[in-house]
Amino acid sequence: MNKKQARVRRARKTRVRIAEQQATRLTVGRSNSHIYAQLIAPTGDKVLASASTLEAELRKELKNGANKAAAAIVGRRIAERAKALGIEAVAFDRAGFRFHGRVKALADAAREGGLKF
Repeated sequence: MNKKQARVRRARKTRVRIAEQQATRLTVGRSNSHIYAQLIAPTGDKVLASASTLEAELRKELKNGANKAAAAIVGRRIAERAKALGIEAVAFDRAGFRFHGRVKALADAAREGGLKF
């Protein structure tokens, strides 16, 4: 089993548990150059909101989209968009990534923005 297969296996377990809870899911995606966040409906079939370092406004102000500062900005933006939709509580889906570094920075910023998980 390689590194990606192990991550996907961990992600699958988490998603099964979140599906049982019937909660709105805050999913984090990460690449070497960017970080992404999506709010997914409890049914799992619809993306309610998204934020990433690929957005034009963020690209202008960020020098690098792959650091903790960029992840914190994305976390605050996804929290703002969730509040605008009336979503206060979410289940955090880290997609099998370890909860440290950029993933943790995004989660902490989303919590500071008012999301509960």
